[in-house]
Amino acid sequence: MTDLEVFALELAKVAAEASLPHFRTDVSEINKAEPGSFDPVTEADRAAERALRAAINARYPEHGIIGEEYGEENPDADYVWILDPIDGTRAFISGLPLWTNLISMRHQGVPVIGVVGQPYIGEVFIGGPAGAYLFAGENKTPIRTRKCAALSQAIAATTDADIFLGEDRHSWERLKDTVRMARYGCDAYAYAMLAAGRIDVVLESELKVWDWSALMPLVKAAGGDFTGWDGQMPTIEDGRVLAVGDPALRDPVLALLKI
Repeated sequence: MTDLEVFALELAKVAAEASLPHFRTDVSEINKAEPGSFDPVTEADRAAERALRAAINARYPEHGIIGEEYGEENPDADYVWILDPIDGTRAFISGLPLWTNLISMRHQGVPVIGVVGQPYIGEVFIGGPAGAYLFAGENKTPIRTRKCAALSQAIAATTDADIFLGEDRHSWERLKDTVRMARYGCDAYAYAMLAAGRIDVVLESELKVWDWSALMPLVKAAGGDFTGWDGQMPTIEDGRVLAVGDPALRDPVLALLKI
């Protein structure tokens, strides 16, 4: 593995040590959304991001950082770390072990290393130049996406169908009605399962750059494809992403989205 991949794994331990002690405790939460909406943040989110930023600044002070909780530092640097300290905060405060720590390294605007860590289960997924792997305890296992002959045989996932607005909701419904089975509520963990060959399609909208930047390198390193709904690299402005385990599924899904 490259030095940056090794460091990304070290950051996964940092995030785990800062966030896991708060899980299934009476950790306080704040609703940072506008009245009538719910977008929670907890001390676990903030503690994990503070710890990650300190570790990055100590090792690579010239690198940039973009984080969900504490904003941007040197975001135009060649190397930028993108942090979602706890993806799936709703799952976290509900005691469900489907939240993850997301860590990404972006080089010249493109995410090239992605880490998805689930400390309670004890899993860390990483994708980058050295390939895609699952670390569980002392075990390091290569992971690959699986082949899927047709959408009718696929398992699809999204976090919450209610997030899709307007025509986007109809696009999800068409996909859901085409595939063999749809699953909900897994947040970023669904992409880890896609990279590990258990899920075939993940479709989402309304994502921020810290929600998807770690997922793109993981899915691609495992043999899948990751794009926006237009088939191009996702953008900060759009927030609609598609991940497929078998790249042959990309065009059939994109065609469904455009009907």
